Amino acid sequence: MNSSISPTTSSARFSLPSKPPAGPKPNIYERNLNKIRVAEVSAASLSFLFSEVVQYTQKRVSGINDLERRLNTLGYRVGTRVLELTAYRAESSSKAPKREIRLLPTLMAIHTQVWRAVYGKPADAIEKSVENVDEYMIIDNDPLIERHISVPRDLSGLSCSSFSAGIVEAVLDGLGFPARVTAHHTPTTTHPTRTTILIKLEKSVLDREDVLK
Repeated sequence: MNSSISPTTSSARFSLPSKPPAGPKPNIYERNLNKIRVAEVSAASLSFLFSEVVQYTQKRVSGINDLERRLNTLGYRVGTRVLELTAYRAESSSKAPKREIRLLPTLMAIHTQVWRAVYGKPADAIEKSVENVDEYMIIDNDPLIERHISVPRDLSGLSCSSFSAGIVEAVLDGLGFPARVTAHHTPTTTHPTRTTILIKLEKSVLDREDVLK
C-alpha cells in the first residue's frame, strides 16, 4: 500500500538525531572590513553563480548587444562597491592616505588591486593603443567568469566579460576618470579565451593629464 512509503513513515524510520545548536551565526555586517581573506569565495562557486546570471539574463533580452549591456550594468553596480571597499581599506591601513589623480597609477591599481579583489589575481597586462591616444587596454588571458560558460553559435559574438568592463568603468568614474569601457575577445593559440577590456577615455581626462605633466 502507498501508506508504507508515506513521508511520515519514511521520515520516522530514517530520521537522524538533531545536532545541538552551534550558537548564533556571525552577522555579516559585523565583519571587520580590513580583514582580507584570500579565498573567501571559491572560483567554482563564482563561476556557477555567474553562469546562472548569464542564463537568467539571456532569457530576458532581445539580442547580444542587449545582453552585454545588462552584464555591463550589473558589473557597474559591483564596481561601485568594490571601489568603496578598496578605498576604505587603503585609508584604514595608511597613516597618510592619498587619492591618486594620475591616469597610469590608477590603471595599474585596477589591473592589480581591483582585479585581485574581484577575481583573486591581477590581470595579465596593460597596453596603450598605438593608434588612439585616448585608448588603453587591460588584458586577461584566462577570464575566471568565462571558464565554464559555453557560448552557442548564434551568440558567437557575445563577450560575457562585459561584466568586468562594467566594473572597470564604475571604478574609473568613481575616481574621476570618466570613460567608456567595453570587452572584446582577442584569442590566441595559447590563450583561446583571452579578453581585452578596452578603455576609451573622455577628452577631459587627457586634458587634465596634460596639465599635470
